[in-house]
Formats: sequence, C-alpha cells, structure tokens
Amino acid sequence: MADPASAPEPFQQALAQLGSALLNALAAFEQVRRRLHPPVIGALREALEPIRERLRAALTAFRATRVPTDVEAIAAQLIAAAEPALSALDDFCAPSLPQEAIPRVLRAMRAHCQAQRQLYPLAQVLPPVSAFFTEPAARSRAVMPNRALPDGVNVGVVIARERSGARGGFALYVPESYDPGRAWPLVVALHGGSGNGEDFLWTWVTEARSRGFLVMAPTSLGSTWSLMGDDIDAPAIRYLFDYVCEHWHVDRARVLLTGLSDGATYVLLLGLQPDMPFTALAPVSGVLHPYNFENGNLERARGKRIYLVHGALDWMFPIATARFAHEELERAGADVVFREIADLSHTYPREENDRILTWFEPTLAFPS
Repeated sequence: MADPASAPEPFQQALAQLGSALLNALAAFEQVRRRLHPPVIGALREALEPIRERLRAALTAFRATRVPTDVEAIAAQLIAAAEPALSALDDFCAPSLPQEAIPRVLRAMRAHCQAQRQLYPLAQVLPPVSAFFTEPAARSRAVMPNRALPDGVNVGVVIARERSGARGGFALYVPESYDPGRAWPLVVALHGGSGNGEDFLWTWVTEARSRGFLVMAPTSLGSTWSLMGDDIDAPAIRYLFDYVCEHWHVDRARVLLTGLSDGATYVLLLGLQPDMPFTALAPVSGVLHPYNFENGNLERARGKRIYLVHGALDWMFPIATARFAHEELERAGADVVFREIADLSHTYPREENDRILTWFEPTLAFPS
C-alpha cells in the first residue's frame, strides 16, 4: 500500500478524522462488551450514542472526499472497517423490543469483530492502527515483519474454513515478528455458544502481537462445542493443533487452552482428557460439566494448572457454579487459581488476559 502521508491535505484530514472516530468507536465498544449486563444496557446505549454519530459523520465526510489513485486501497480498506463498526453501534443503540434485544447485541458483537478483521491490514501502513493493536507497554518497540521467513510460512491472520461451507476450521494469528528458529507459546481459544473462531480470535490478537505468542481459535463443528452426545470436537481440535505445529514452530511445553462460556465448559471436558497437548487451562465464565465426574477427568486433574475466572454478576451461570467447580477441582488435587470478579457479568473480561498470561508463562509478562 502507498504512504498516505504523501496524499493531498484534504484527504489526509478526512483520513485522520475517520481513523480517529473509528478507533475511538472500536475501543468504546470493547468497553461496552466488558460491562455488558442486562440491567445497564440502556445506560451503555446512551454512552455509545455520541460516539456512533461521530463515526457516522466522519464516514460520510470521508466518502465525499476525493481519493488519490495511489491510496485507493487504503481508503477502501478503511471504509470496509468503518462500515461494520457503524453497523455494530447502530444495532446496539437502536431501540428494540425485548425479544429483539439479544439478537441485536449478538449481531453487534459480530460486526465489532468484523470491523477489527477489516482494519487489521492497515496496521502495516497507519501508525495509529498499529498502536491500536499493540498493548501500551509494547508501543515503544516496533512490531516488524520478519523478512527471512521460509516459503509457505504465513504470518498475521490466517483463516482456514471448511470447503463445504460447514462449521469447523480455525482462525490463527502468528505475530509478524515470528522467527521459525525458536519455539513459540500457543494459546488455543474456544468461542462461546453460537460463536466462531474468526470472531473470538480478536480477544487475543493484541496481546499476541505485543508479547509474542501464537493464537489458534477453532470453530466448533456444531452450533456449540460437544457438551452433549458424541465428542466430535476433540479429534478435530487435536488435528488442527497438529497442523499448526507442523507448519509453525510451537513450544509444546507452553500450550494454554482457554475459552468463554460454552467454550470454557468445554475447556475442562477437553483439557483433562488423556493424551491432550494442553499444559494449562483457563476457563472463563463456564461450568464444571457433570460428565467430568464420570469420565475420569477429575482423577486426571491432579497437578493440572487451572486458572478459573467467573463473574459475581453472571446471569447465565450463577457464581455458585464457579465456586462449586473451584472446590471440586481443588479436592481433585488440581493447581487452581480462582478469580471471582465482582463487576463481571456473563461476558469476557479482556483485562484478565494480562493476569492469565503472567500466570501461564512468566516470560510473557511485561516488566512492572
């Protein structure tokens, strides 16, 4: 892509205005997702309203600005990111009937992920975008591509979908600084019910880019993970893990399995099975599935490192279920850290990623 700094002043101003509005909107929506709790949705909508209107005005002005030929690709990519971001705000802020509220919120969350997916390629040419996808503690050092990669080794966001169009496949993030000469930690992140890996990947990309580890986010074969009936997801995830290890240099001694909601529940079902490659588990807002008491998982939990996270305001899986899980895992001899978060509902606490990573692998922690 061309350097937009050489474009005419009117374009640069419109670009800066839209870029600022878009990054502000994405960051604000991230905070809304963290605070998402049914009783406060009205207040969250009010907080997002001026941010939505600022993004709408900036996008309108940008579309009306003449785009120099050599930066058309940048302009198109920015619009492709701004449109789903605005759609996310529209869906979230629009008044809705009670039966419409949850579908609208879920649609908004998917659009928020889509906006990040469209924006990320611009991190290589627009410094504010690069900073957005870098943790503050890492912004003083450049996140540069490794130019000595062997043929066929991809970095950045890699998407592998089922050719049939069915569910399955995975999304992978490999830091642009990837060096195949050393082994890299891997985080395997499982989405919640009805979700997918392409969206859930963005829960970890900024941290992976800043600290240096790979993230694999598989998509369940069904609408959610194998919590009932035959376990069809375990062999699929094992296959995907082996595929990633074959094509990238993964440190098999540092593999974290984490997930949200149904994904968290499946973390314990999968991660405690025999012959699984995960060295630590970090379920967030899930439950200890009853099948763990029947399949020998609790016997295998002895000595297993587990970081259990749950919100005191969780309306789907009340906090008592997490306290029960904590007690049973400790009784089974697991090495458990239990984080009960007072203001967390049934959503993902992004700020917890730092604590999880520091607990999982001290070399991934930032200096205090």
